[in-house]
Amino acid sequence: MSISVKEEENRFVLLDDEKEIGEITWSNAGESLMIADHTYVDPAYREQHLAQNLLDALVNKARSENKKVMPLCPYVKRKFNEDSQYEDVWRK
Repeated sequence: MSISVKEEENRFVLLDDEKEIGEITWSNAGESLMIADHTYVDPAYREQHLAQNLLDALVNKARSENKKVMPLCPYVKRKFNEDSQYEDVWRK
């Protein structure tokens, strides 16, 4: 098992070798806002904290592009509420 994250248009894909096992998606709202709207991990891969890899990729992209993230996705919203490390990118 080789887990990786790959960026595509408006989403990061979670891969196990070449098999797609999850994703996090967003839409752009203007130049400086990403709206995180969906996170999914295949049930066979849950409980391994792999969604965190997707969230990390999204947050790193937002930071590198000086953008904010509006968490409409329940998973992203919960993680933002639980951990202050996301304060710098969180559009409340």
